[in-house]
Parts: sequence; C-alpha cells; structure tokens
Amino acid sequence: MNSSGPAYPLASLYVGDLHPDVTEAMLYQKFSPAGPIMSIRVCRDIITRRSLGYAYINFQQPADAECALDTMNYDVIKGRPIRIMWSQRDPGLRKSGVGNIFIKNMDDSIDNKALYDTFSAFGNILSCKVVCDDKGSRGYGFVHFETQEAANRAIETMNGMLLNDRKVFVGHFKSRKEREVEFGTKAMKFTNVYIKNFGEDYSDEKLKERLATLRTMTSPLIDSYQQAGYYMTVPQVRMFEQ
Repeated sequence: MNSSGPAYPLASLYVGDLHPDVTEAMLYQKFSPAGPIMSIRVCRDIITRRSLGYAYINFQQPADAECALDTMNYDVIKGRPIRIMWSQRDPGLRKSGVGNIFIKNMDDSIDNKALYDTFSAFGNILSCKVVCDDKGSRGYGFVHFETQEAANRAIETMNGMLLNDRKVFVGHFKSRKEREVEFGTKAMKFTNVYIKNFGEDYSDEKLKERLATLRTMTSPLIDSYQQAGYYMTVPQVRMFEQ
C-alpha cells in the first residue's frame, strides 16, 4: 500500500461513507479477497489528518475491481454501510449532467442501498447517493447512470411512482446555472423569498392553490427536496402576508 493518488482508473474504486476510524489496513483486509491490490489511500485532512470519509482502492486487474464493486457494495465496516463506485477523476463527467437524475420526496427509510437497488434495473450506475444531514435522510438523492438512455428510462418509469408509500419525483439533474436560466433567478435577484415549514403533507398542488391569487409565481425551489417551496417577489410576499 502507498499514499499516492489513484493512478489506475480502469481498476480504481472510490469507497465512500467510511467511519472516521477506518484505516488502509482495514480496507486491505476487506478488499484483498477480491484480488491483488496495487494501492489504498484513505483521504485525510491535510492539517488534522482526520479521515474525510472516503478512500481510493486500486486493483491490478479491472475484473477484480468489478468483483469487489458487485459483491461488497453497501457492506458494513465499523457499523456503517460503505458506498462503492468506479473512481471518476474527470470533474467534467460528474458535472456534465449526462446520465444524471435526481429524486425527491423520498421516504426517510430509503437509504443508499435501497436507492441503488431500485434504479439499477434501468442500467449501469456510476454513482448513487441519498443526501443526508445529522438527522438522517433529507428526502432527496442523485443517481448517475453510465448512459443518458438509462437515465431516460428511469425517469419515464419511476416519475410519479410510489416508493414506500410516497409519490416520488424523478427528473433530469440540472446545474445551478441551468436552474437560474430556467427560473429567471438572475432577473429576480434580491426579490425572492423561500416559504417553508408548512408540513410534510403539504403537496406542490396544495401550495399552488394557496398562492393562486398571487401573480407571476414561478416554480418549486429544488434546493430543498424534502419540503416544497416557491419563489415570490417582494410585492407578492406583502400581498401574501396581508
């Protein structure tokens, strides 16, 4: 094992959601049965040397890396299920949006493995994650497929379906810039507010009906997926408060 960065992308795995105490030795013990390993690196803070919660594992053979991905994903190490995916060192691939979808209004019981198991039927998944905070799931997540065709199939099939008795929204991933263009947030800068804390049973349709008397209401604010919200201009807010 060495401390160099991943140098074998065709046989390199990213291992995330690691317990802070997980070491290279623990990962070697876990992954070495899959095949010969070239290097393992747990990424750490440059000053404190504390684990950042993820690592890179480089196998000698791509087939061994694929075996580890297929058989060990979401296995538990020190009480936490680990999340394994192919290492993607090209930020352009991760940020391009191609093959990327987001899912919101998910039940709290949906974890990374459940999300992966649900969407893997539509194609090869490069990465999959439920967004969480200290309290648990925030009700939304992302799935990155290898192809756009797989992403399209997932959206067509799963959008509006029930997952654990909750109707989920599934759509194409949009960057912040794309959302700004679509919703006109640049033109409305400093005139927007966000409405929240109106209950989990308050749907988009109920909120639209409540605000129907206001003009030029735009669209749901997708920065918060667990509860819906809407942009309004300052004059509209004053009307709403009256």
